[in-house]
Amino acid sequence: MSKQLFGTTKDGREVDIYTIENEHLIMKVITYGAILQSFIEKDTGIDISEGFEDMAGYEGQEAHIGAMIGRVANRINHACFTLNGKEYHVEDNKGDLSLHGGSIGLDKRIYKAEEKGNSVIFTDMVPDGDEGYPGNLNIKITYTLMDNGIDIMTEGTSDQDTLLGITNHSYFNLDDNDSVLEDEVKIDGDTFACSNERGLALDKIVTVKDTPFDFTSFKKIGKEIDADCEQIKLGNGYDHHFPIPGTGLREMAVCRGEKVELTTLSNLPGVHLYTSNWLNGMTGKKGRKYIKRSAVCFEPEYFPNGINYPDIEPKPILRAGETAHQEIQYLLKKI
Repeated sequence: MSKQLFGTTKDGREVDIYTIENEHLIMKVITYGAILQSFIEKDTGIDISEGFEDMAGYEGQEAHIGAMIGRVANRINHACFTLNGKEYHVEDNKGDLSLHGGSIGLDKRIYKAEEKGNSVIFTDMVPDGDEGYPGNLNIKITYTLMDNGIDIMTEGTSDQDTLLGITNHSYFNLDDNDSVLEDEVKIDGDTFACSNERGLALDKIVTVKDTPFDFTSFKKIGKEIDADCEQIKLGNGYDHHFPIPGTGLREMAVCRGEKVELTTLSNLPGVHLYTSNWLNGMTGKKGRKYIKRSAVCFEPEYFPNGINYPDIEPKPILRAGETAHQEIQYLLKKI
């Protein structure tokens, strides 16, 4: 493992980068946002994760590239929720929605870091009332490089009942090119949540059968991404939540490129498929332009806005004094 200075933020705070490698893989993570900066398959030399080479890139983007997201991933309607009979108002940073924990969520914090074996452990304390959420939240995010991938374990404890539903927002491109439309995807769920014109998942879960959302067997991302379908048009492509049956750490999605295959596993209730429909051509690593549909995201998560839907379970509630364990794995192999 090596540690280097990655850069400084606009307000002068230092950000470090940690590099861990084994026989097959290289992982690079930074202390800003607990961001996965690089994920490299060594035999092919392909870095499958989009990102930036300096802090100006990360601070200048609004796509949350590579970051850990929370306190609550995805959208909360009207930026409010009720917990234990009390209504809480959180930041409405997306119209009247709260998106990805607010404008200064977990993805904008600078974490303390500790090296341990083949792991980097990021820690921080998010104070009571931050972005409107209750409770002093102690957060620990552990990145571990395994022989066949990356394990990301988030642990959270709070002194009050609060919400905690994290995800990782890495943008993946398996072929080191400008499009993911030829990549094949399989998702281990046969339903998806419809969304409205604001990108908010509704408590309307429908079958994927006979829709462009059927990824129950491998299908190219681009095959039906421009289909004459209301949900596709509303999302400008795929930007939808898929509940995944079962509990515990389990496979959620597999993506195949020409040379490598990525498998996403998690113990969270579902996964969000996002085909980078709103990337605007920002310049990333090696001078590459990150354009629309240049990457695909697999974001394990609780059901978006689930705290406000009476019939949706489980909810991202963290009880005072208890510890949440929310785990994501990205496994990568050469084909």
